Amino acid sequence: MSFAVGAAAAGKPAVDQALHDRALEILQKSISFRTVDGAGQVPAYAEYLKGVLVQAGYAPGDVVVEPVANTATLVARYKGTDSKLKPIVVIGHMDVVEAKREDWKRDPFTPVLENGYVFGRGSVDNKFEVSMIVATMARLKRDGWKPKRDVILAFSGDEETQMVSTRKLAEQFKGAELALNGDAGGGLLSEEGKPVVYGLQAGEKTYADFKLTVTNPGGHSSRPGKINAINQLAAALDRIGKYQFPSKHNELTMAYFRESLPKLSGPTAEAIKRYLANPEDAQAIATLSEDPSYVGQVRTTCVATMIDGGHATNALPQKAEANINCRIFPGTSVEEVQKTLGEVAAEPAVKITQVTTGSVASDASPLRKDVMAAVTKAVHANYPGLSIVPSMSAGATDSMHFRAQGVPSYGVSGLFMKDSDEFSHGLDERVPVSSIDGALAHWNSLLKDLAR
Repeated sequence: MSFAVGAAAAGKPAVDQALHDRALEILQKSISFRTVDGAGQVPAYAEYLKGVLVQAGYAPGDVVVEPVANTATLVARYKGTDSKLKPIVVIGHMDVVEAKREDWKRDPFTPVLENGYVFGRGSVDNKFEVSMIVATMARLKRDGWKPKRDVILAFSGDEETQMVSTRKLAEQFKGAELALNGDAGGGLLSEEGKPVVYGLQAGEKTYADFKLTVTNPGGHSSRPGKINAINQLAAALDRIGKYQFPSKHNELTMAYFRESLPKLSGPTAEAIKRYLANPEDAQAIATLSEDPSYVGQVRTTCVATMIDGGHATNALPQKAEANINCRIFPGTSVEEVQKTLGEVAAEPAVKITQVTTGSVASDASPLRKDVMAAVTKAVHANYPGLSIVPSMSAGATDSMHFRAQGVPSYGVSGLFMKDSDEFSHGLDERVPVSSIDGALAHWNSLLKDLAR
């Protein structure tokens, strides 16, 4: 059975039930692999995905799982008919952030299908899109599709941590025509389930972690003094938590706000209207900064994410440490942010050091006409007339390393979700089952248009 592209009753691509069921099966199996840093399950997950592709007709030699550091990459090549053309690379990541069973209502690594959702760590980030891509590429192989360009799946294994595997893949495929990233972009639904906007990621913030450390001689807890490492660190964290970096804007963020405005209402819409008229409007900036969906689009953000201190319940702390995670607006350097954190902390005893990460600064990708046309066609097949908005991701993705190698990269996820369903990296992460069919049709359309 091939992809059905005729119009269904609602005007959307008809549902291929067999493909839907297979994609759901792959997603559920994917969640069961505990691909967190240090667990060693990324290679096993990659081998599972390889098995799906080989079963669909890929030659075993065209699907390579390669160990990298303590993780792995998966590279699958779908050969085109014209070897002179540069390949298209489809990227995503197989790893997930940690999830503790005692914190969750359900086991995070046992997929649960409930109330129209698939629950589990990675159900959104990034195993939904990896599963949809693999299901699509498997079906295309079975159908005998003949693209002109090679299409290369290049899945990393440590996007959530050091991005060693990402850098390897970006170096390996630095001659590619472009990269399509399933871990970025995507559609926003209103709380009523109506489409609001589709964001095409063409740029992103720089990711940086900073460690704040206070050390004291310590001593017996019965002899407290004015100096206490935990108290000093807490005071510094409180000041940093209350600080807001200066607001900033660029072409991508202004385009996102401009195209989102017609579909929004209430205080948020009014704030965006004021902001578009004057990006220095303090009241508008304050309103947008209070909304988790928009704060990352108007400024650099830094937030405490981890803390550790003391060595015994009956001793004064000799050391207290915290991690500050920053998402830095393009045009602002990591060094500048580190300096600001020191000034805001206003505590000489707090030492601030940058923690090594896999992040690199990268320029925005050009808005190519062929990419914009292909994305518009794919989105409009499901949501006719919906605005396609170039956007800047507030988070970090594998795209940054491909852009740094000169490969134009675009976040083109097929997932549409309500903001209230977004639990990536959080408790009880879930993805709507209703998003599967649209995402499958989305990737089928994109690949056929861009690789032809």
